[in-house]
Amino acid sequence: MGNLSSAQAAGYDSLSDRDARSVLTVANTILQQLGGNRFKIMTGAKDFIGDETSLMFRIPRAKDGINKVRVTLDLAIDLYSVEFMRVNFKKYTFETVHTSNQVYFDDLERVFTEHTGLYTRL
Repeated sequence: MGNLSSAQAAGYDSLSDRDARSVLTVANTILQQLGGNRFKIMTGAKDFIGDETSLMFRIPRAKDGINKVRVTLDLAIDLYSVEFMRVNFKKYTFETVHTSNQVYFDDLERVFTEHTGLYTRL
């Protein structure tokens, strides 16, 4: 189905399935707006982690060494901020390469491709 389905993925171990789905509603919506399964296949995105307002995932090393992306919904204005990061898992270093603020849902794919060089569709 392509949706996040585990409360554990969101850091919750003891929530009921219903509670987990409600916690992950925004994360699932973000994934669908990025392209769902097509997005996963085209970009190689994996290790999805969602919470009440965001979705974070890993991508293969992209432009500027970007390998992690976080998309966060600003509930007050109903727009997204997209943070492109470079994480070195061996040295435990973390660096934000670029942040795009006030992104409309229909611009998510374009912003992602612009900053990573990875296409989300053929």
